[in-house]
Amino acid sequence: MTEPIRTRDDELKRAALVVSILAGFLTPFMGSAVNVALPAIAAEFSLKAVTLGWVATAYLLAAAIFLVPLGRLADIRGRKKIFLLGVSVFTLASVLAAGAPSAAALIAFRALQGLGGAMIFGTSMAILTCVYPPGERGRAIGIATAAVYLGLSLGPVLGGFLVHRFGWRSVFVAVVPVGLGGVVLTMVRLRGEWDEARGEKFDAAGSAIFGLGLAALMYGFTRLPSLFGAGLVTAGLGLLGAFILWEKRASAPVLDIRLFRANRVFAFSNAAALINYSATSAVSFLLSLYLQYVKGLPPQKAGLVLVAQPVVMALFSPLAGKASDRIEPRIVASAGMAFSSAGLFALVFLGPATPVGFITAALIGLGFGFALFSSPNTNAVMCSVERRAYGVAASTLGTMRLTGQMLSLGISVLIIALFVGNVRIGAANLPLFLKSARTAFAVFGALCVLGVFASLARGNRAPRAEG
Repeated sequence: MTEPIRTRDDELKRAALVVSILAGFLTPFMGSAVNVALPAIAAEFSLKAVTLGWVATAYLLAAAIFLVPLGRLADIRGRKKIFLLGVSVFTLASVLAAGAPSAAALIAFRALQGLGGAMIFGTSMAILTCVYPPGERGRAIGIATAAVYLGLSLGPVLGGFLVHRFGWRSVFVAVVPVGLGGVVLTMVRLRGEWDEARGEKFDAAGSAIFGLGLAALMYGFTRLPSLFGAGLVTAGLGLLGAFILWEKRASAPVLDIRLFRANRVFAFSNAAALINYSATSAVSFLLSLYLQYVKGLPPQKAGLVLVAQPVVMALFSPLAGKASDRIEPRIVASAGMAFSSAGLFALVFLGPATPVGFITAALIGLGFGFALFSSPNTNAVMCSVERRAYGVAASTLGTMRLTGQMLSLGISVLIIALFVGNVRIGAANLPLFLKSARTAFAVFGALCVLGVFASLARGNRAPRAEG
């Protein structure tokens, strides 16, 4: 039997896919593993809750601030160049974090990781989209997306093992070989640069306004319902409004606002992503508290229950991505949003005696829904723009994800604060906490219903010329 002839295009596709898989695994694994390590970090540095929260928040803020500007810079200067720099910065920051002498240094190195993560987010999907033609793109995006969920699945399990056996610093050491492998593979096997916007200007002023506005908005949500938090949210919205006005007049905008006005698929796909992440990202946070405080499960067993969702997401994302190559992405993604809504509404009925099997089934439904939504929605976004804007498109979608994650957590914390108050959760206020959790799940379920309509409203994708 004659073996198929391997072409340079096939080798490039495989290299791009492997690099995207490594990049997709690296950052979510780091994030979920660090969450497990937080108690050990707090114990070593004697951190209070607010300072400890910055270990996680510093990464998210830095990534969100730099995503769109660096995506635009990658379109101009070369996506491989920025991707390689991003993996290098992320790996270096991991080494530095592993040896951090103080909490302040650790938070600074986490912010540096966020900068590297922004370079990775804004380029890996763009490179994959450049290399794979539209008929094969959905499947490749699905496989790369599955790597993200694999990282989310292994993070709590492997991170817990590493922290227990070797201490919290080992979590940062563990990602270094993966990062170095990504650097070597990119330099040796990924041949190309992909810089269709070369020669265009970079909008530094617009990038600064965008970064400041997004930072104020995201940080403000973490400080709600305080007046300081409300002030920051208001200031952030004002700055983002100023950013839109600036970009309309800029000759070379960092984010072409016309994409949202004239490109229905791009606008509604990003809106659907923001809604979906806002509605689903805090589920594990709320259920982790519920399983440990209400059900009395130890952290390890609670983690095993929660891992059901990302495992299902990892299993079905490649299939959903492949389906979106043949079926309109809005149909597949909208069905996924409907499944997510059903899973969220199921959690509204949580009580002290709710069986763990019921919770696991709801998480499986959520995971299946998110798998149906994520890959096809990404495929729709990337297919809706010209090649010169792939970096900005991937970065905008990444910004929707990070902003949605922060909004989801902010909504949850706000609802808990309104029902329980700014006190520690304990036996005396468990009924109030349970009421707040059920309210949050109802709000999130309603958001997903709204997301179904946003997803359907995008219309059918219009194929773009690949030149």
